Amino acid sequence: MAFEPFVLEKVLNAPPARVWRALTDAGQMQKWYFDIPEFKAEPGFEFEFTAGSEDRQYRHLCKVTEAEPNRKLAYSWRYADYPGDSEVSFELIPEGEKTRLRLTHKGLHTFPKDHADFKPESFSAGWTHIISKSLTEFVEQEG
Repeated sequence: MAFEPFVLEKVLNAPPARVWRALTDAGQMQKWYFDIPEFKAEPGFEFEFTAGSEDRQYRHLCKVTEAEPNRKLAYSWRYADYPGDSEVSFELIPEGEKTRLRLTHKGLHTFPKDHADFKPESFSAGWTHIISKSLTEFVEQEG
């Protein structure tokens, strides 16, 4: 059985370099993404952050697997205390002055099936909000 990754595409009214900074600068990430104390867009760099719902917080353990400036960023994404291993990638495709961002989260099927927070719908809702609202508003505002 083939497992489809979650894929979301969004055209952002900002050049790739601006989007890349938002994806890789810890200070900027804290404004639209998660509170990640330190981040380096270098393969092998490990980072973690805690996030979740009001009911439950999860420690996310991540490791950068790919980093091509202004083009692609990928990292592993797993949870402390839960089985499963996934990977998130952000691809930046220039379209004139804009950027088409393609987010792919694969391996979601490896997380516990009986857990509401790990259902595909939860990831879909989370990523849709993060990319379509938080990131979009952040990179499209002046500055």
